[in-house]
Amino acid sequence: MISLTSPVDTRAHSLPAGGKLLALCLASVALFAVRDVWVHLMAALSVLALYALPGRIFFVHGVRRLWPLWPFVAVILAWHVATGATQDGLLICLRMLSAVGLANLVTMTTSLSEMMAVLRRLLRPFGWLGVNLRAIELAAAMVIRFTPVLALKGSALTMAWRARSRRRAGWRVIVPFMVLALDDADHVAEALRARGGFDMDRTT
Repeated sequence: MISLTSPVDTRAHSLPAGGKLLALCLASVALFAVRDVWVHLMAALSVLALYALPGRIFFVHGVRRLWPLWPFVAVILAWHVATGATQDGLLICLRMLSAVGLANLVTMTTSLSEMMAVLRRLLRPFGWLGVNLRAIELAAAMVIRFTPVLALKGSALTMAWRARSRRRAGWRVIVPFMVLALDDADHVAEALRARGGFDMDRTT
């Protein structure tokens, strides 16, 4: 899930979060069970149609969030073409685009609080065993929230490199990206400590 909630309100926003997540799980299982390239092509086109239904703004916003997948698609296709398994490469790429596209669609039409409410219901039985559910909920929320943030910072680092050099950034932005990620983690940890951390939840 690589996107935050869409600013465009759609009919899908009013659907129950649990139902959308269940449908995503079933669709993902179906995608991995099918090995017909044409079926996967139709599935990918159907996902694009779902993005297009709410209008141009929603479509552009959603497709831009999927754009970071292109290096993976390029590498997978290049490898399978080189090894003479082009059809398998197309199958993997179409499956990945459809699965990630559906997951992104769910996050675009579901607020973080709704997803955390579903996670809370699923984890409730583990609370009887003394598991700190608040810590798990916060960890999941932070992963969903910070993944697109870190992706944007990585893109900003790459653009900053291009503005200063004709050479491709490549591995050269890895170290500053890691520093940014660690700095963000440090700030979040300080904010949590300032608010009491999880001491208040140890008895839950």
